[in-house]
Formats: sequence, structure tokens, C-alpha cells
Amino acid sequence: MLPDLVSLALFVRVAETRSITKAAEASHIALAAASRRMTLLEHQFGVKLLERTARGAELTAAGRAVLHRARQILNQVDQLKSELTEYASGGKGHVRIQASASAISQFLPADLASFSAAAPQVVIALEERFSGEIAQALREGATDVGVLMEGTPMDGLEWFDYKGDQLAAVVPKAHPLRSRNVVFSALLDYDFVSLESGTAITRLLSDQAAVARRPLRNRIQVHSFAALCKMIEAGLGIGVLPEGAAKPFVSAMQLRLVRLSDAWARRRMYVCVREYDALPPIARKLVDHLTGRK
Repeated sequence: MLPDLVSLALFVRVAETRSITKAAEASHIALAAASRRMTLLEHQFGVKLLERTARGAELTAAGRAVLHRARQILNQVDQLKSELTEYASGGKGHVRIQASASAISQFLPADLASFSAAAPQVVIALEERFSGEIAQALREGATDVGVLMEGTPMDGLEWFDYKGDQLAAVVPKAHPLRSRNVVFSALLDYDFVSLESGTAITRLLSDQAAVARRPLRNRIQVHSFAALCKMIEAGLGIGVLPEGAAKPFVSAMQLRLVRLSDAWARRRMYVCVREYDALPPIARKLVDHLTGRK
């Protein structure tokens, strides 16, 4: 007998709350019934999933493995429900896509708009995430399609070439740096306004500062491209952004762009999926649209 979805959902709640009692209350199930479901689940898998202790319910090694798969199954069921709802209301499908800020701020809006024009009844759920988070979401089945930056570990995924961008230094208009191009090492004399440490750009700059054997003088870290540019305009440092993403801010603010001449400053983006052939047809169409696949 296969485990049922109610028991899997209950098991996930037990794992999250570390308590069968709390999980039963959250699931509106009697405690005795919840306990029986957990026992039956262990019997069905033929392995102990939970250790009952004075502190509550702790996962065994097998329980942690089941938790990972249970979340994937429940996510897939939620996705199926969402897709069927779209069909029932006359829609043709639902695609989940996660993308890096660099992709969203430069290329994705136009590409998704042209896709939507060709498939107007498809619902696209877009989320902005760090590249590493996107890769993990793909592995866990939490998204259908990902657009992430090179340098991100993509083991276990299928990937296709998407776009390239160019990094540039963003400086105040009155900054002494006047050339049109500059090597990154020349910027290390100045204070930096940086993005959060989880971003591909910040990791790349930290790695290249280490190669140059110079410290990266991060004065302030911010969450968004807009906040970074505002801090730079205020004179709190310089920064590095994709040229295409920075241009609208430079046009509207007292800023200048200086292109980085280092070879690594020209980056690639990739469209990634867990398994192309296993994607819903409409998700495959989106991948084909973004990558020019026939």
C-alpha cells in the first residue's frame, strides 16, 4: 500500500513542528489518529522515521530522506491542482519560473511578454531568487524553469545557453575615475556598496579581489540594484552592476558607468530545468522560446 497524501502532509508538519500533537492540531486531526498515521507510514516504508523523545518528535536519517521527497511530492500535487484549476477556468497551463535579478532587470521582461503574446492563456508565476537558490529549487521540484548566472553549481540539472551581460562600475558623476574602461583591480582602492553576499555578482567580486590579493572594502550591503545606486549617488562608495541593468538608474541619477575590461566581466546566463523531457508541454515551450530551441 502506498502512503496517502494526508499522511505525507501530516509527516511534513510533524517534522516542521517536531511534535505530533502540534501537527495534529494544525491538520485538524485527533492526536490518536495522527499517531496511528505516523505508525502506519513507518510500517509502509519499513523503516523508523521518528524518534519520540522528551523534547518531541525528532527525525531519523531515514525520516530526513522521506521529508525531502514528501515535500517534492506535495509541491507537485499543488502544481497539478493549480494547472487543473487553470484548465477548468479556460486557461491552457501554468508555468513557474525563478530568475536572478540580472536576468529580470535586463532580458526576461521582453522575452516573457513575447511568450505571453503567443500564448495569452498561460499563467506565468515569476519569482526573483539568488542563482544558488534557483538551482536548489529546481532540484527539489519547487519551480519548473530557472534562469541563473554562470558559476552556479548546476549538477543534476539540464541547462541551455540564454543571454550574456557585461559588468560595469557604477560611480558618482564627480568621481575621479574618468576612463571609459577599467580593470577591476584599479577599483579596489575605493569603498564599495555591494549587493547581499548570496548574489552571483558579490561572490564574483570577492573571488576576483582574492585573486588580486587585495581586500574588497565593502562599506555597505544592500538588497536591490536601486538601493545600491542610491547609496552610490549619495557618495557612500562605488559598485558593480550589469551594464544593461544600471543604465536606467544612471540616466535618472547623478551617476556614471565605467565598463570593466576584465574577461570575467562578460558573463553568461543559462536557462535550467531539472529534466527537459519530463516538463509539462507548456513549460517546454517556454524553455524553447527563451533559448531559441526548435
